[in-house]
Amino acid sequence: MKQQLESLVSEMVDKGIRFSEARREFEKRFIANVLQRHKGNLSRAAKDLRIHRNTLGKKISEYKL
Repeated sequence: MKQQLESLVSEMVDKGIRFSEARREFEKRFIANVLQRHKGNLSRAAKDLRIHRNTLGKKISEYKL
């Protein structure tokens, strides 16, 4: 896993992707994955993500998930 991440980061840097874009995309996909695992249950997903349910709701709106 660590090697895959290193490879991905190197590729992103080589392509000129900014840190803010990379972080946003990672967060969006991470949240989407956790939501899918919990079949859209915000309370369970928020608990798994260790964030408040209201914060998760804001992220869902922000990322249009």
